[in-house]
Amino acid sequence: MPAFNEITPTQLMRLIGTPQCPVIVNVCIDEDFEADPFLIPTAFRHPHTDIAALLDLPMDTKIVCVCQKGRKLSHGVAAHLRTRGYEAEVLEGGNEAWRRTGFPRIPAQAIPGDVWVTRHRPKIDRIACPWLIRRFVDAKATFLFVPPETVLDVADRFGATAFDVGGSDWTHQGENCSFDTMVQTFALSHPALDAVATIVRGADTNRHDLAPQAAGLLAISVGLSRMFREDAAQLDAGMVVYDALYRWARDGQNEGHDWPVGHV
Repeated sequence: MPAFNEITPTQLMRLIGTPQCPVIVNVCIDEDFEADPFLIPTAFRHPHTDIAALLDLPMDTKIVCVCQKGRKLSHGVAAHLRTRGYEAEVLEGGNEAWRRTGFPRIPAQAIPGDVWVTRHRPKIDRIACPWLIRRFVDAKATFLFVPPETVLDVADRFGATAFDVGGSDWTHQGENCSFDTMVQTFALSHPALDAVATIVRGADTNRHDLAPQAAGLLAISVGLSRMFREDAAQLDAGMVVYDALYRWARDGQNEGHDWPVGHV
């Protein structure tokens, strides 16, 4: 059992990838982080001495503090935040316990800036990838949608990371789509996301034989693109679609549905 105001790695992993995920703050000292430069999905680095900067978070924010072993640094920061009225917990066992579970850990050097840019009028990859980034990498990431011929120039002029476009590292590789590239580069592979990745790949590359859900995802994606004039609004709606698909992949694959037995 976790101690008071602690959350276990398994409990936290159940929240990551969902809209209910808390803000995860990595307060490890530099020496510990340099020895093990990985982040729990959506976590960001923050010095344990700078409590004041965390007070900019909305008061209803749920926070999980993480240090290397889940002891003095994370408990100290969490206690400071609780005195200010925040709901703050500590990851039981810290980064070392997370590593032992085998849950995904993102190589810190793989994470670019927080602004991304891609082609406008998105369909599948260009909605799936932003969902993946916001739910597993950077909850505050910004996404720009521009004409195809301007993507790389906008990336250069505005310090953004281009994706799902030729000339970018974050795009299709062989038979894999951009979503696959991100899952692999961010080391996020686990059973539920692997299932989602197969469906996205099938829908995005017109290989509906990969998963029976691929054709349905294509239909929903095309429908969303017809419903919204603004790409940002379409992304907001698409987040709900991928939230549901992830929860199905994680918890609901064995559930079916049929007409009630005996109904006339």
